[in-house]
Amino acid sequence: MGIRTPELLAKIDIPRQKLYYLEQKGFIKPQKTVIGEKEFREYSEEDAKKVEYIWKYLKKGFKYKIAFEKAMEELASPQLSFAKTEKPAQG
Repeated sequence: MGIRTPELLAKIDIPRQKLYYLEQKGFIKPQKTVIGEKEFREYSEEDAKKVEYIWKYLKKGFKYKIAFEKAMEELASPQLSFAKTEKPAQG
C-alpha cells in the first residue's frame, strides 16, 4: 500500500496544487483507487522520494523541468546527496 495524498503533503510540506502539477506533467505516477464516488491517489515510495527531491529544488527557485532533472540526478547518484550532507572528520 502506498502513501495517500494527505500523508505525503504533511510529510513533505508541499502545496497540493504543486503535487498535482507534478503528476500532470508526468514526473510522478500515483496509483488511483476509486472508492464509492471518490478517487484516491496512492504514491509509491519512489514517487514520494521524487516529490521530496523535486520540491527541494523548486524551493531553491529552479523551474519544474530543471528541478525534476536535478532530482533524478541526485536519486540516481545517492553518493552526491551523502557527500553534500556528510560532515568532515575531525582529526
